[in-house]
Amino acid sequence: MRRIILNEPAFIAPFNEPARDLRVQNKPLWLWQRDILTPYVSEEREYEDWRTAHQLETEPIESFVHKDNLFFDRELIDEFIRRARAGGRPVRLAFSVDDLAIATHVRPLTHSFFEQDNLLLADMWYLPQGAAQAVEAEPLIIDTEARERGYYHVPPYMATEFGDLVYQLPRKAFVLVENWVHIFVADILFGTFAHNANVEDQIGADWRFKLKILFKSLYEQKQVLASSELVQIGKNVNIDPSAVIHGPTVIGDNVTIGAGAVIDNSVIGNNVTISQGCQLLLSVVSDGCFLPFRAALFMTTMMENTMVAQNTCLQLCVVGRDSFIGAGTTFTDFNVLGGPLRTVGGNEKIEETNLLVLGGCVGHHCRLASGLIIYPARTIESDVVLLGEERRVIAKPVRYEDSDHHPHADKYPYPRLYPRQDE
Repeated sequence: MRRIILNEPAFIAPFNEPARDLRVQNKPLWLWQRDILTPYVSEEREYEDWRTAHQLETEPIESFVHKDNLFFDRELIDEFIRRARAGGRPVRLAFSVDDLAIATHVRPLTHSFFEQDNLLLADMWYLPQGAAQAVEAEPLIIDTEARERGYYHVPPYMATEFGDLVYQLPRKAFVLVENWVHIFVADILFGTFAHNANVEDQIGADWRFKLKILFKSLYEQKQVLASSELVQIGKNVNIDPSAVIHGPTVIGDNVTIGAGAVIDNSVIGNNVTISQGCQLLLSVVSDGCFLPFRAALFMTTMMENTMVAQNTCLQLCVVGRDSFIGAGTTFTDFNVLGGPLRTVGGNEKIEETNLLVLGGCVGHHCRLASGLIIYPARTIESDVVLLGEERRVIAKPVRYEDSDHHPHADKYPYPRLYPRQDE
């Protein structure tokens, strides 16, 4: 089957980079897509848009077409292609407007779904006779099989209207990445958190899998959640005996984990250092990252080569590559006044996130001083430096023009590596 990739050139704020180059599950999105589709694809071609693809793709060959800003998992692709091939006709991926996972976490901040009747059509097609069949494609509805999972307990006196908070976690994941919040949804909610829910469901439904985990833990003389069936460890990994690691967790190669560290349901990339007393829960730490002692991550994504200094707390955050966050910095995540949080969307407009709890987002190549407090859903654009001399509380989105390094540019030049799309 031929894979046809359609480019989506729009930059994602505050990273100032196309979605395809941003990391999910410690891989660039384009590489994640390729790995998922490898069992089905024999060749791939890439085009700027549908118009160019129609002009150049004239062969009647089985084709799979999709935009390059889509996150999907293997379960969704397996069902989509299986049912499409069984039908033998051109189809386009579709979801019901009532699908809980899509309606709750994907449709907010998304502007590229094509609405038809009670369906949301996505930019993914199966065309058995080539690209010319795209106009004939009929909707193929996929049920994401969302499950409700609680994740955040709010004191009753603060939650009189909404109570404890929950997510809708799919078994078949799909995210159209148009906003930094969608990276959080894809990487944490539909990635790490949903995988954890899948393992829990499998343990509850499959007694053979349950016994396999139990016997493995007895053989290794480890706690059940710490057995190698649930904790995958790469090569040349140094883990202090006092560290606590619970699965499902994946740890890459050349990783050092210090004394007293606690890691639960996370993804750790290659060449990562996690020092003494760090705590990670439902988080993704990409290749080359460094966490000194007592750093804490909760449902947070760190892209490659980023450092979070000691005593720093990040909750429900997304941090870009090659950034530094100083000691004692805190990212808050809950609006104490109540109501859904808003953040910067397309064209720098403020949009509703449909989330009551959400941390902040730091772009690529940023430097943040120590002791800062960042309010929920605030963004810090790529290439920004915050010295913390005049402002300790970040209550508004920070643009490149607001960076604190400009007055010192003559003495301390700081290159801009990620300009906006129109610059």
